[in-house]
Amino acid sequence: MHMVDEAKLNEFIGKVVSDMGGGVGALLAFVGDRLGLYRAMAGAGPMTSDALAQKTGANPRMIKEWLASQAAGGYVSYDAKTGTYTLPEEQAMALAQEGGPAFMQGGFQILVSLFKDEQKIIEAVRTGRGLSWGDHEKCLFEGTERFFRPAYNANLVKSWIPALDGVEAKLKKGAKMADVGCGHGASTILLAKVYPNSKFYGFDYHEPSIEWAKKQAEKEGVADRVTFQVARSTDFPGDDYDVVAFFDCLHDMVDPYGAAAHTYRALKNKDSTMLIVEPYAEDKLEDNLNPLGRLFYSASTAICVPASLAQGGPGLGAQAGEKKIREVVEKGGFTRFRRATRSPVNLVYEARP
Repeated sequence: MHMVDEAKLNEFIGKVVSDMGGGVGALLAFVGDRLGLYRAMAGAGPMTSDALAQKTGANPRMIKEWLASQAAGGYVSYDAKTGTYTLPEEQAMALAQEGGPAFMQGGFQILVSLFKDEQKIIEAVRTGRGLSWGDHEKCLFEGTERFFRPAYNANLVKSWIPALDGVEAKLKKGAKMADVGCGHGASTILLAKVYPNSKFYGFDYHEPSIEWAKKQAEKEGVADRVTFQVARSTDFPGDDYDVVAFFDCLHDMVDPYGAAAHTYRALKNKDSTMLIVEPYAEDKLEDNLNPLGRLFYSASTAICVPASLAQGGPGLGAQAGEKKIREVVEKGGFTRFRRATRSPVNLVYEARP
């Protein structure tokens, strides 16, 4: 029997305690979002717990405890001399500025939805039968949009599109673009607002998400140039697209190879583009053993791989890596493939016939 290194054991227990604090902290961050606590603190300067409770209409005793947890986690700062709490500007960007480039609340919403689905996830891991996207708790769908939308706002038009060969000029002039696996349509609508001369088509097999996207397009005033339709990645209509995009979704599709092959057939000509945005990942497991890799592997275990396996797919996973994505598009018929650019948590690929 091997002797246990007590120092290593204590170090690991400390890590577990930190993870437990982070786990319940994610729930309380979600509570702070839902009750408007962070928004009430943003830009308000030092506040007592009673002042925050009065401003938000929440219970004073509960707010006192909530603020203590936030201070212990470094989400707010505490001044022991005055008994006040402050939401620093940097934390406010991440926790209170909806849609801003650093907004993170969608991630907490995703985590909360997964805990609601704990029995389904247990069965998915035990049996390998998978868990379809549409069978998740509905909180996941809104959380996913809120999580990805800040990255799209910060990168899609400013860096991702310009990194592609000739695509920006086409969209400015007037092009036809499909957004496959569009979900709530955040990426589709953003593109339509920036490139009014082009026509955009958002496809997703999840009907509730498409209905949400249609309403959002009306609200954003782009319904005249955006069409949302229920369709799968292997049979969406049209055969004359200048661009077909897959934003953070190719890896968890039932048939990514079939999706690439269908996209190949759906493009207008040899100068048309398949745009693929994927979570940042290196090809080797050992190169992804870091905090970002942990997040993506964990989310992939609960969401991405089960979604693919549920319909007999290959389960590429959110850390598929560039080599695997290249294999997918080349089997689909594409002969030109390159990494166009990257952002802090994404890799952007361009494929052409």
